[in-house]
Amino acid sequence: MTQTLPARVSIREVGPRDGLQHEDVILSADQKVALINSLSATGLRLIEVGSFVRAQHVPQMADTAEVFARITRAAGATYSAIVPNTTGARRALDAGVDAVQVFLSTSESHNQSNVHMSIAESLDQAADVAALVRAADKPFDAVLSTVFGCPFEGDVPLDRILMVATRLADLGADQITLGDTTGMGHPRMVQQVALAFREQLPRTPIRLHPHSARGAGLANVLAALEVGVDRFDASVGGIGGCPFAPGAPGNICSEDLVHMLHEMGIATDIRLPALIACARNLELLLGHEVPGQTIKAGICGHLGASGEPRV
Repeated sequence: MTQTLPARVSIREVGPRDGLQHEDVILSADQKVALINSLSATGLRLIEVGSFVRAQHVPQMADTAEVFARITRAAGATYSAIVPNTTGARRALDAGVDAVQVFLSTSESHNQSNVHMSIAESLDQAADVAALVRAADKPFDAVLSTVFGCPFEGDVPLDRILMVATRLADLGADQITLGDTTGMGHPRMVQQVALAFREQLPRTPIRLHPHSARGAGLANVLAALEVGVDRFDASVGGIGGCPFAPGAPGNICSEDLVHMLHEMGIATDIRLPALIACARNLELLLGHEVPGQTIKAGICGHLGASGEPRV
């Protein structure tokens, strides 16, 4: 393990995609554009705008191309989308995405439920997606679901996770995201997987996509920080989850994560009060309270009104 925690952490905001896809309320393109523009104003530099999947399966993402066309892009920010196959990749590139994330599961059952393919078929699609994205001179990111447990199969063998990750690294993935799709991960497991990944693929950065379905989300972030992971996904307000996995609510909350990191003296370059304002507005858009806690408790007095990290 590393002896010191990272001084700075990269946060990718996934609320506009992984958050909204789990909501019964379908926001209009105008509302999504306003949400993303407000998130851009917080200092976030990685925002997952949407996905290019079949609208009948995820109707919340049907207008992703329109949203990409209308957002105001902040200088230096990357606006990405996830895709399951070459059809989605072509649509994403035509829409002008800054980066493409191909997603697949490490569980055969969940992969069939989520993208209607075997893992082998998804890896073949990933190879074609990588070729398309590289030809367009865009970054290519691979997102692995159910790394820390599958709702259908239970534990996923570590050897399989590493096999899939190695195939994706060989395709040239700039980073690999390890997804805790149903919140089945715990700190010891997170460290075990991260350390095994680092040993097998030392030159491929990893990003953790934690869920808090069982309350361990921020504990898993700390465990990952302790072994040197410095890239994380989070969702404004803590909304979201996977609609194709039973018991999968609970992305970790962006403002809760930023608050914790700033209290620990870890920089994010994100303006916490502005992020909390985004979460408050999101409650109005969705018509219900969001799961995040900082929006309810407020910024800790140690940080002051600015919400900046202590030094």
